[in-house]
Order: sequence, then C-alpha cells, then structure tokens
Amino acid sequence: MLPFDLADLIKAVGYVGLFGIVFAESGLFFGFFLPGDSLLFTAGSVAARFPELLNLPTMIVLLSIAAIAGDSVGYWSGEKFGRRLFTNEQSFWRNPKRLEAAHDFYEKHGGKAIVLARFIPVVRTLAPIVAGMSSMRYRRFAAFNVLGGVLWAIGLTTAGYVLGRSVPDIDRYLLPIIAAIVVLSALPTLIHVWRDYRHEILGAARRRVGRQPSAGGPDR
Repeated sequence: MLPFDLADLIKAVGYVGLFGIVFAESGLFFGFFLPGDSLLFTAGSVAARFPELLNLPTMIVLLSIAAIAGDSVGYWSGEKFGRRLFTNEQSFWRNPKRLEAAHDFYEKHGGKAIVLARFIPVVRTLAPIVAGMSSMRYRRFAAFNVLGGVLWAIGLTTAGYVLGRSVPDIDRYLLPIIAAIVVLSALPTLIHVWRDYRHEILGAARRRVGRQPSAGGPDR
C-alpha cells in the first residue's frame, strides 16, 4: 500500500498536482511507480465529499488532457531516443529484431493495445514509449490515445465520485477499495506473464528448491 494518505495528498496538491502526477505517470519513464488508477478513483471520491475543492467535470477534462499529453510525450521520446538502444544484434533484449516484432504487433493490434494499456499499471507508462520506438503511425496512435485517455479519466473518477456520494463514511473503505483496484489493474499483466512464461517460472522455482539443503542437514 501507499506510505501516505492519498486523499490528503489530493486535497493538498489540487488540480495542478493531479495534472502533474497523471502526466508523469503516463508519459515519463520514471513515472511508472506513481499512483494512477487509485489516484483517479480517490480524486473522484474527494470531489464528491469536498465539492468546494474539486469539481468533477473540471477534473475529468484536466485529467484527460494530462493523460493524452503524457502518452504523446512518451511516444515522442520512444521515437526520438528509444530506437538507439536496439543496435546490438548479438543481444537478446537490444536486438533490432525486437523492434521489427514490436512494429508488426502495433500495426496489427496497436489501437487496442494503447486503449487497454491505459488501465494497466506500468504497462500504461511503457506502451506509448514502445509505440514510438516501433514507429506506429502517429495519427493512429493519437486517435486511440485520446479514446483511452478520456475513457480512463471518466471511468475511474466517476466511479469514485458515485461511491463517495452513495456510501456513508467512504473514508473507512478507501484503503481496501484502493487495494482491490491495484490488484485488479495488475491482474491482466500477471495472467499474461504466467501464460507466456509459466514454464520458465516453474523451472526456476524447482531449481531454487533443489539447491536448498534438506532440513536434516547434509548426509554424513
């Protein structure tokens, strides 16, 4: 869980802080650790309880702009600088063939990937960067970037707002709700990793267990 009260942070930073956090989490590589889904949901609940601090329509517009602008910066940085990393044909990760595979993927599934990535932590930060690195056509990227950013901003903030207005003492339930949002947001990524790499994961676990000494110590 977060080492601070998210609702208190939102009250303190206001619109400017929310805009900055969402922009950084969406488009800057180091922003992957920042709260995204939980921030929007909590901001919606704060708007419901403290309308003098935050207005829901204003917040949705600002957060949509922040999300779209952040992804656009991520695309630009990937296009301008990311490709320079993939110049070593002997490397597993930095092989130029990785970019070719990414380009083919984004040509086929790029639109869906950009929209769905918006709702998945970490992937939300990396997807626009990879789209730029793989030379996804910007017009296509921009269209789905706008769609994903608007759906994300409307969906999570409105859900938080509705619960904040309909559930008495919502503060008592914010921590478990935020925990559930974090888990549900990360679940698609975890399922994908498990499906694609379960044999490697299980193999590594077996090797690790095999190296551990038995409880009775070595045989004499």
